Amino acid sequence: MGTLKNSVFRMRGYTPIPLLALMLILAETTPKRFMAGTALGLVGEAVRIWSVSYAGMETRTRKVGAPRLVTSGPYAHLRNPIYLGNFLLGLGFCLATWAWMPWMVGIYIAGFLLQYSLIISLEETRLRELFGKQYEGYAQAVPRFLPRLSPYRGEGRVKPNIRKALRSERDTFLSIAAALILVLLRWHLSG
Repeated sequence: MGTLKNSVFRMRGYTPIPLLALMLILAETTPKRFMAGTALGLVGEAVRIWSVSYAGMETRTRKVGAPRLVTSGPYAHLRNPIYLGNFLLGLGFCLATWAWMPWMVGIYIAGFLLQYSLIISLEETRLRELFGKQYEGYAQAVPRFLPRLSPYRGEGRVKPNIRKALRSERDTFLSIAAALILVLLRWHLSG
């Protein structure tokens, strides 16, 4: 199972491509659907930027680990805020394309949960190895998926660096722009 988890972790940037391509092929967008999906995707990207501004560029690695345990910013509310951002981005694309609705949302959610349950399991095991009791206390206080309202006040406080986060997200920005342009082209050519 460890080999599968590591493979999924290393390929996490590429695994959504087949589903995104299917959504594009089956797209039945309208201006309202496109705008709603784009807005949700932008919220997802804002969550990613906020998260990366605290966690740093280490979020782009192909190796599981961390130089420090980050518990401030979005990590004070949720253990996996980047993944929440990813979820909202993908869900936004589902809405923007309106492909095979509502079934596509179910397929997307199932695929997302499968992939990220493997990744999160792998990461949590590694964080327990690296940070021991500090991570255990954090994991007991901060939920995996649903944000807590009051921020966690434990060790691991860092200051955000928006400039580095924006630089780190360059490829994501390009991918989002390309996907949205393809949706618009598909809509234009089918209309």
